[in-house]
Amino acid sequence: MTSFQVREMTLADCERVAEIRVRGRGRGRGRQHAYRGLIPQAYLDGLSIAEHTERRRARLTAAPADVTNMVARDDAGTVVGWGRHGPYRDDGTRTADAELCALYVDPRHLGCGAGRSLLGESVRRCAAVRYPRMPLWVLRGNTRARRFCERAGFGADGGEEAFEVAGIAVPEVRYARALTG
Repeated sequence: MTSFQVREMTLADCERVAEIRVRGRGRGRGRQHAYRGLIPQAYLDGLSIAEHTERRRARLTAAPADVTNMVARDDAGTVVGWGRHGPYRDDGTRTADAELCALYVDPRHLGCGAGRSLLGESVRRCAAVRYPRMPLWVLRGNTRARRFCERAGFGADGGEEAFEVAGIAVPEVRYARALTG
């Protein structure tokens, strides 16, 4: 079993994180795979690692102090996953909760513990600063991600919304987990 080290993300990690988010390293299995049939294919086919790398760099540089970007590295030191958490906003209004904003794992490491390591560290850090609850959003049709959340103690809380991609509404459901008490 591989062990994973979770650490703060650096600018040097941005290209690798972009690879994982867009398609997975050489396997076409990131967003382009996981979201197939859930998000318009033309949008997925148009994703660019180079553009996404620059976006990651800009966002990491400008991230507020209460937003945390982390990566998981395998025993060889290779970045295999990325996660981000920070304050939760409900309709633009900041609440007392923390949100898991993102969690992506290289498809070659799915089921190996990298996602659990990232999620566990996010939960631990958010509980340590006394956030009461951690919501997250999952595409309604992403059954693998929904099962992962449920195994980690998150449950659908009834929140639903959609965002638009290439003129198509993409439905999400909100999951949440108590962090205190």
